[in-house]
Amino acid sequence: MSKVLVTHSYFMRFDPKQWGLQQSFAPLGTLYAASALRKEGHDVAFFDVMFSESAEEIFPILEREQPEILLICDDGFNYLTKMCLTNMREAAFRMSRLGGEHGCKVIVSSSDATDHVESYLSQGAHYIIHGETEATLVSLVNQLSSGNNHFPELAGISYNYEGAIQSTATPEPISNLDTLPFPAWDLVDMKRYRSMWLHRYGYFSINLATTRGCPFRCTWCAKPIYGYRYNSHSPKYIIDQLLELKKIIGFEKVWFCDDIFGLDKRWLTEFSRLVTENKLHFRYKIQSRADLLLDEEYVKNLARSGCEMVWLGTESGSQKVLDAMNKGIRIEQVEQATLMLRKYGIQPAFFIQFGYPGETIEDIRLTQRMINRLLPEDIGISVSYPLPGTLFYESVKNDLKEKSNWTDSDELALMFKNTYPPLFYKRLHRYIHKNYRLHQGWDQFKKTLKHPLHVQAKSLRRIVLIIYYIPTSIIAKIRLNHSIHE
Repeated sequence: MSKVLVTHSYFMRFDPKQWGLQQSFAPLGTLYAASALRKEGHDVAFFDVMFSESAEEIFPILEREQPEILLICDDGFNYLTKMCLTNMREAAFRMSRLGGEHGCKVIVSSSDATDHVESYLSQGAHYIIHGETEATLVSLVNQLSSGNNHFPELAGISYNYEGAIQSTATPEPISNLDTLPFPAWDLVDMKRYRSMWLHRYGYFSINLATTRGCPFRCTWCAKPIYGYRYNSHSPKYIIDQLLELKKIIGFEKVWFCDDIFGLDKRWLTEFSRLVTENKLHFRYKIQSRADLLLDEEYVKNLARSGCEMVWLGTESGSQKVLDAMNKGIRIEQVEQATLMLRKYGIQPAFFIQFGYPGETIEDIRLTQRMINRLLPEDIGISVSYPLPGTLFYESVKNDLKEKSNWTDSDELALMFKNTYPPLFYKRLHRYIHKNYRLHQGWDQFKKTLKHPLHVQAKSLRRIVLIIYYIPTSIIAKIRLNHSIHE
């Protein structure tokens, strides 16, 4: 058996926007990998870089643990890792080199490494895992422990051998996810995560995944780890894990970080029943699709089981743009889903994407009108971001010669030629946010006039901020208009 040091490359401090938000979640995918190795009998140590300030901080850990293998396994459930931010890539490179200098065999498993095999191998990694991590990782570490260094029959890896890069076939996904042990939560200093949440938000939220993969085929969505297959843990597996976590770390809220939560309505019905039966009390938020939320019984089960917010991949208020993305939803479904969620006390939130090829100013106006008409509880705005392996990437890759990845998640640089210049989209992001908050404030003001006795602190804050958003929204729009011609 081998001594393995497990880490990841998401340094929250390297992403100023996320560090400012202070919404820290433990690296779930990394903890699954650590747990799989321990189940096989390997000696596992864990170094969590979430709050670290430098990749150099792994140096004393390597000195102390003296591992034979260094595993850099990124959390495939964290959408930020799919963005392949260059700050994190450079950190992974540095840790790989430090691992090699300490005599470790270095294994890397991440979306970015899957997309940039040659770069990672040239920067100190010995093996890259592509596809789902656990089964491939366990087989690879077992064989390394036996002294092997050439694995042509092991699916899911890339490595250098005799001067050339060898890449084996993509492995089959794990169909029965319940065979996986629970993530190695005991290896994480959860007190630090709890402290950050309580200090900023007054409650503690954890992250869990009930599924892997997504069967839908949006043209821009990268799926280098779990692919288009959609596999689920059983409701009992998730409930048992929640019950265990309630005992050992406690929590008030859960972020179910699935690409799509509860695609199988029967699964959600059983999950809702078990939550009630086990007297579990918590609130949660999920990601979903508008077309799934038109079934009233389905939404009732979300509400019964504690769902408080649904993030919808709305993307655009233009049907033309949605069709170009192969999104598979219609604008009227977004409207219906928003109303259905509100009927059962669940807050809708919208992911919005600007800058998809062919989008015009009229498409942008349609999106703005949709946001201001439906007024979701929150919005997340990005610009179209081409990732390898997607149809979108293939259509614009010839434009990505100077830049193909953002440095951090707030860079919002448009990296390909489009209808308007990159500066326009950065200013559009700011204008849409300010204008949305202004409309949200006015809506709250009108509701307060009708029901003055039901006003809450959050509502009052939105009303007061109207004073701020009126001038800033006007200024942002002027700057946006100027940027069309700059």
